[in-house]
Amino acid sequence: MTEVNSPPRVGAWTRFVTARPRLSLLAALVLTALAVLAGSGVADRLGSGGWEDPAAESTYATRALEREFPDSQPNFLLLVDAGSASVDDPAVAAEAERLAERLAREKGVIGVGSYWQAEPSAAAALRAEDGHEALIAARLTGDETAMGETLDRILPSFRGTHGPVEVKVGGMVAVRHEMQAIIQEDLTRAEVIALPVTLVLLVMVFGSAVAALLPLGIGIVAILGTNAILRGLTEFTDVSIFAINLTTALGLGLAVDYALFIVRRYREELSTGAEPLTAVGTTLRTAGRTVLFSALTVAVSLAAMLLFPQYFLRSFAYAGIAVVLLAAAAALILLPAALVLLGHRVNALDLRKLFRRGRPSKATVVADTSGWARTASLVMRRAPFFALGTTAVLVLLGLPFLGVKFGTADDRQLPAGAESHVVQQHIREGFPGSPGGGLEVLAEGRATEAQYAAYKQRIAALPDVLRVEGPLVKGDSAYFTVQPEGEPVDDPAQRLVGELRETDAPFDTKVTGTAAVLVDSKDAIAEQLPWAAAFIAIVTLLLVFLLTGSVLIPIQAVALNALSLTAMFGAVVWIFQDGHLSGLLGFTSPGSIETTLPVLMFCVAFGLSMDYGVFLLSRIKEEYDHTGDHEQAVRHGLQRTGGLITAAAVILAVVMVAIGTSRVTNTKMLGLGIALAVLMDAMIIRSLLVPAVMRLTGKATWWAPGPLRRLHQRFGWSEGQGDSPRLNSAPQRGAGNCATSHDGAADDNRHIEALTPEAKAHARSDVRAVRATARGQK
Repeated sequence: MTEVNSPPRVGAWTRFVTARPRLSLLAALVLTALAVLAGSGVADRLGSGGWEDPAAESTYATRALEREFPDSQPNFLLLVDAGSASVDDPAVAAEAERLAERLAREKGVIGVGSYWQAEPSAAAALRAEDGHEALIAARLTGDETAMGETLDRILPSFRGTHGPVEVKVGGMVAVRHEMQAIIQEDLTRAEVIALPVTLVLLVMVFGSAVAALLPLGIGIVAILGTNAILRGLTEFTDVSIFAINLTTALGLGLAVDYALFIVRRYREELSTGAEPLTAVGTTLRTAGRTVLFSALTVAVSLAAMLLFPQYFLRSFAYAGIAVVLLAAAAALILLPAALVLLGHRVNALDLRKLFRRGRPSKATVVADTSGWARTASLVMRRAPFFALGTTAVLVLLGLPFLGVKFGTADDRQLPAGAESHVVQQHIREGFPGSPGGGLEVLAEGRATEAQYAAYKQRIAALPDVLRVEGPLVKGDSAYFTVQPEGEPVDDPAQRLVGELRETDAPFDTKVTGTAAVLVDSKDAIAEQLPWAAAFIAIVTLLLVFLLTGSVLIPIQAVALNALSLTAMFGAVVWIFQDGHLSGLLGFTSPGSIETTLPVLMFCVAFGLSMDYGVFLLSRIKEEYDHTGDHEQAVRHGLQRTGGLITAAAVILAVVMVAIGTSRVTNTKMLGLGIALAVLMDAMIIRSLLVPAVMRLTGKATWWAPGPLRRLHQRFGWSEGQGDSPRLNSAPQRGAGNCATSHDGAADDNRHIEALTPEAKAHARSDVRAVRATARGQK
């Protein structure tokens, strides 16, 4: 038998991260300061678009029209309001023409046209039906940064009162520019809200102000480091402004998760009498491995967004992967160094003494766990009821998603008082047509006037076509403008895109416009979605198998995680698409959900759900390895992590709700939706459904066929064997190898019970390893 009275070993990883703790923390401080410098101004370099597929037909046609017919793609509008006068009043017309001439002379502005200069057939679309407002349209050139700089330069000269008219600014460039500015302001406000509230909650959870500051430090390092990475990426690719919201949310949320898990385990070890260095080693061997494994599962879910062509989604993958890995690295490198330096002072400044009036302090994060044990026992006694009942409730909450309608992100994302939103709303409600609101058909190839005329007649005869304008011919290219009936992106407009693409023509045709971009975006997502889902599922199944050695648990994890998201998707449709609670939450419902947003929310929420699932499963697996008692392992796992997971979920939900206070609807939807998903997962799935399902599956939960069992014994993740956060090849105990020789078991147990508490876990692990080796030799 192994000599169990030897002192606990300190492994290589612990020696590495604690060898020079002051130097490690100083290096981290210097790197963080450099990250602040490198990431400064990152928001100014981020884009506010990225919803279109760069390889789509509509994208090609948009670029070709911009190059050949710049006035066909206006992205900047001046709404000229004549007040009580008519837009045809001579003084109004003269002032409007002067404005258009000045705009045409501005650098970076092309394709200027207006109601007062247009042909009679096109002028009607640029004049309000009441006759008091009309439009000047133009196109700003360059990338999003260049267009933003042009807009900032010309706005003071054109906005406001000019003689008899009042001018307001609109168009997609103005909408996106205003959206970018509002997101930056809202993010600052969200951080001001989230940081102090998070600190208060952490003090309530930890009790110690010193321990509560550690997760915030980890989060700040992760956020600042990710900002620097995003700033570097902008030199090579487009990155969305929305990604910085995810950086803040995940940086704080996951830092809190990981630090809670590590600091809690460290304080548990200290409470048994362990020295700080020994406690750090035990913590890294157990909680540290779980943190690394959890970070990998979250990163995998976020990496799936790299499969989509839209840079809006890819940006969230860049930001998410960076912040997750940085948060895990800080938790596994910097946090152990800080804990070694602090030692028992991690429990210093116990602010709960102010409220306990002399009652003794409790050193653990969640002191009273008996409630969670009773919950687990109750759920397992009534397992069929809880399994069926919670599943039915979650499915019911998700039913509104069956009526989802997909759309594009437009000005209605902005608050009602935003200038560009007001302008676009005026155009929607008061104009018979709008620049950029219809479909454009690009015709390439030489053709005669008769061929153009015949094609125009064919497309004019299509259902849902209100009118056709053009062609405007330039060399071997021409374009037609097709105005659909109804809204620019409703179902008839989307059907019309397909009909136009199927219409025969004696030349090559490409269709673009708002509805065409939406159709192409939906097609691109539908094409890649099965691959992304398969990627997430397969890698998650593999990782959870490496953690548990079970075939059934990975399947349960994927299925239950997906089920936990139903309430989020149902709420998104019920609130943001259908407009319920729009007054309370302060947004304008566009009647649809932006196409890429459900994909983003699924990847983020699924990853966070796996984060909590790993915390619970790792503790259940650890206890099952110790005892071989399935129900006791489930009860113990929930008892030890239930309060931890709930606390982490509440803190992450607070951060997401702070993000959800944004005045931009997509950001509000992202923040509030993920907050709901996190709370549902922690309080319903982990507390009720997981123990109920594991009770129903019994010891079969841990079954694996022989080849897979041997694979797990060689490569699986193991608690308690060395302390470096890496894959471990030590044999593991599970349902497939529960038969244990009892020779010497009583002596082993007596030796173990004679040890100090901090050495018992190591000793039990050594004994199990010896017995497993003996069984293998037999």
